Order: sequence, then C-alpha cells, then structure tokens
Amino acid sequence: MSNEPKTELRSEYPDDLDLVHRSQAGDSAAYEELVRRYHGRIYGLVYSMTSSREDAEDLAQEVFVKAWKALGHFREQSGFYTWIYRIALNRTINFRKRRNRRQTVNFDEFDPDIKTAESYREFSSKGSVLRKMSLGEFQEKMNGALLKLSEKHRAVVVMHDVQGMAHADIAKVVRCSEGTVRSRLFYAHKQLQAELAEFVK
Repeated sequence: MSNEPKTELRSEYPDDLDLVHRSQAGDSAAYEELVRRYHGRIYGLVYSMTSSREDAEDLAQEVFVKAWKALGHFREQSGFYTWIYRIALNRTINFRKRRNRRQTVNFDEFDPDIKTAESYREFSSKGSVLRKMSLGEFQEKMNGALLKLSEKHRAVVVMHDVQGMAHADIAKVVRCSEGTVRSRLFYAHKQLQAELAEFVK
C-alpha cells in the first residue's frame, strides 16, 4: 500500500494566483471561483476526517469563510490549495478535539471517491469478505478503522489514499518532511491492516 498514487493533485491551477490577487482586492466573484474549484476536495477531506456529512458541510463552509477573511495573510510561499488544505485540516482537527468523541458512521453515507482510493483497491482486490461488501458496507468498516488512527495518521491516509495527493504535496500541507509523510503512511497502513484483519481472509 506504499506506492505513490497514479493520480496526483495538480500543483496549482494556472490562474489561481490571479484569482487570489483579485480576491484580496475585494473581488468576491474571483473568490467564488476559487471556492468552486476547491470545495469538492475540501469537503471530501473533512468528510473523511469526521465521517459526518452534516459536520463536513458546516466545516467546509467555515473553512472558506475563514480563508476569505485571512486572504491578506496569504504570502504566496505555497499554492493556494496547500494553504486552504492546511486551514481545513487544522479546523477539522480542532473540531474533533472539541467534540471529544468518535463519530458514528451512518451506513448510507459514503464518499464516492472511495472507489478510487488506494486502500479500497488494496483490500477489495483480495479474495476477502471486504471484496463481497457493498461500497457503503466497505466504507463503514474502513471509516471505523480510520477513526482509531491518530489525527495526523488519518490525515495523511485521507490525503494520499483517498484524494490521490503526492507525498510532496502532503508534506507542504502538514509542514513536515516527505520522509515523515511516508513513515506516517506506513504506520497507518499497518494499523488499518490490523483493524481489518478479520475481514481479509
């Protein structure tokens, strides 16, 4: 499960920076375009971290409101998507700490992106119980296992396995080395394999 995903997040759209500059000048239409481009990915990240559609919708909206207010602090040292991902990740982690409980995974709520996730391909390719499950059942088991990981380990799994981000991009978001990202992924995958061992036989 340690191979780099084939699909990588593009480092930045050609005109992201122009849109940021226009947004900083008060152009709300330019910011709405940035929201349109990144809302799906931010929602997917937050949903995979919370396993709650309602919380993901609320938090994604809060992320973009916060980003709009903080645009003046964007210094172009990284791409806009790296900056907005960092805001989303920190806000979600803080939310979960305040909530101080694990979310209950609803059986009928699943992320369509799970079909292309590395973890899904890895487990469903084996002659296992998981291979015979519906997508909803699979994600229920997978989310249950993910919720047992620490926040930092779950975050890298979601960004790498589900969203297809490269190690270098994740390192920029979480502000660590690529080696640390690989180490966290290795540990997280081992933990997931242990949690799902009874279903992979």
